[in-house]
Amino acid sequence: MVDRDRLVSLRRAFHRQPEPAWREYWTTARIVEELETIGVDELYVGPDALNTDERMAVPPAAELESWYERALDAGADEDVLEQLRGGHTGAVAVVEQGAGPTVGLRVDIDGLPREESTDEAHEPAAAGFRSGTGAMHACGHDGHATIGLGVLEAVTESDFAGTLKVFFQPAEEVVGGGKAMAKSGHLDDVDYLFALHLGLDHPTGEVVCGIDEFLAVKHIDVRFTGEPAHAGAKPEEGENAVQAVASAIQNLYAIPRHSDGATRVNVGRLEAGNATNIVAEAAAMECEVRGVTTKLKDYMDERAHRVIENAAAMHGCESETSVAGEAPSARSDDELVDLVGRTAGGNADVERVVDRDALGGSEDATFLMQAVQQRGGLAAYVCVGTDHPGGHHTATFDVDEDSLPIGVDVLAGTIEAVADERP
Repeated sequence: MVDRDRLVSLRRAFHRQPEPAWREYWTTARIVEELETIGVDELYVGPDALNTDERMAVPPAAELESWYERALDAGADEDVLEQLRGGHTGAVAVVEQGAGPTVGLRVDIDGLPREESTDEAHEPAAAGFRSGTGAMHACGHDGHATIGLGVLEAVTESDFAGTLKVFFQPAEEVVGGGKAMAKSGHLDDVDYLFALHLGLDHPTGEVVCGIDEFLAVKHIDVRFTGEPAHAGAKPEEGENAVQAVASAIQNLYAIPRHSDGATRVNVGRLEAGNATNIVAEAAAMECEVRGVTTKLKDYMDERAHRVIENAAAMHGCESETSVAGEAPSARSDDELVDLVGRTAGGNADVERVVDRDALGGSEDATFLMQAVQQRGGLAAYVCVGTDHPGGHHTATFDVDEDSLPIGVDVLAGTIEAVADERP
């Protein structure tokens, strides 16, 4: 059994130093340090862990370099950092323990670009491990990385027979890293895959064996280009990009919903114009579409592009779109759901086992799940409950550290059971 105090200490170190998508330099370096202490048979870092051409939502080079320098100043190993330069973060660790199946565990490692609460009622602030980077682990990924390391350590000390691969995936929050890791080649021999999330409004002591109803998602960046003019003297000479973007927003929300299932659309960010007396020649927005299946997401995507193109044409403008991030839908396989349930049910600290629940959002672990399932393997997305005083992505989010050893024990136990039972 992995020591609880060690898990808590490690989780607090990650919590104190969160980094957003593709900027997880210090985080990856610290993970590598821990992996070398545990001892793994193979370790792939940065470009060797990913198909770097498949990365999505990568920030500008200047921002990546700024976070690189921060990690260096925070004491990250310079040799490891050099391998990660340019936003090639993440790692894959492999442990080989004789003949048996190849089992994968995917954990995500990125934080969110938001400030953390300074309220003394917020445990990280009160106990001195609040974030100092301007970003925040507001979704539990500090706990995910910790559990991933704990599972590796537990499995190396067990009778597990087979190969274990742990995928420390960057850039989940922008659905930008899952595809790059799924197409890395490291999943090509994986027979069984587990993915993990803490919380999701399930309390400490509760385990959900299979999360389903992932909303497939696509993030779309849009730019409208028109012609400037003086708004008072010559308004007729302008082609107004603000009118184009306004028409697009109104009609995106008017896309008909589909009888086959739930769909979503949202415009989350908007930039436009220069001054009140200038007909704006440029406007940009960031939006997303979702569907309870990949097919329904594609329906929303096609309609959204039609709306955007016609809104531009209506006002004499041009439109340009690009994909900022995306992820498909997926479903947890019954055989693994049952196995997680039996393992969790035998854990003294697990008070309630739930077979399945809907996520209600999106997750790019689905790329990895599908990569395994399409080859005939099995996959399951497991939720380990944790009491969190603030909701996910809020400034007061925190995890109950009692959930860390539960996560390690349930997942390590399930991985050992997979090798024994080979469902």
